[in-house]
Amino acid sequence: MGAGVSSMDGRERPTGLGDLPESCVAEVLLRLDPPEIGRLAGLSRTFRGAASADYVWEAKLPRNYRYLMETALGEESSRRGLGKREIFARLCQRNRFDAGKKEFWLEKYSGGFCMLISSKALSITGIDDRRYWNFIPTGESRFHTVAYLQQIWWLEVGGEIDFCFPEGTYSLFFRLHLGRASRRLGRRVCSLEHVHGWDIKPVRFQLSTSDGQQAQSKCYLDEPGIWTLHRVGDFVVKNSSAPTKVRFSMIQIDCTHTKGGLCVDAVLICPKGSRKGKNVIYL
Repeated sequence: MGAGVSSMDGRERPTGLGDLPESCVAEVLLRLDPPEIGRLAGLSRTFRGAASADYVWEAKLPRNYRYLMETALGEESSRRGLGKREIFARLCQRNRFDAGKKEFWLEKYSGGFCMLISSKALSITGIDDRRYWNFIPTGESRFHTVAYLQQIWWLEVGGEIDFCFPEGTYSLFFRLHLGRASRRLGRRVCSLEHVHGWDIKPVRFQLSTSDGQQAQSKCYLDEPGIWTLHRVGDFVVKNSSAPTKVRFSMIQIDCTHTKGGLCVDAVLICPKGSRKGKNVIYL
């Protein structure tokens, strides 16, 4: 026995999705990923209205989304009366800060927070001596520049970020490349001219936080010609309203041998388990 609703002329017509109360539709949308909400918004006027409801999108936003908006747009610009759906879309974009040397964004599907820190925001021993390091342009970095090491005895690269991260567990990676990549006749080529010394001793990675968390790892750099994400470790943020200072470094200070041919692009911070940065689009 089918159900129906009365039309203006008194005859019954079959019920459809458009006859659901908007509040019921919104309760369903609350349990879906943001891209799924966007697709369902095209089903009917009811779904479109529910998909625009502030409380649906506020549930997808980090608790400290106002702080993130101020960081992305500035204090005044962040008060433009945007709806929560517009705020979510804005935070999913690449939001540059610190003179363009850092950027953050929300993952479109999970709402997870990610950050990328350029090599120009790092402290690199010997960076001012062109015999050792150079900043070189490349289309293979989100920041269009990487730090390239020709040769050095003492490798030390470090940095820190003081930020109100949304609550969660984060993993930190260095994005590195052995060899100098370029394009020739439309094809990618990689020069390994300066690559040496990385198979003798491992590189040590470390991180620490202002609330006492620590992590470290070490590995040999042995994948020339490809960009790799080297995991340093994890840290947990429990309070998004207070800044967490994270310090991180990579070092290889055995001065019995030189090492070279390394590109340092950036440091990536992303939710733990988010496919090891495969969701990160650099180009």
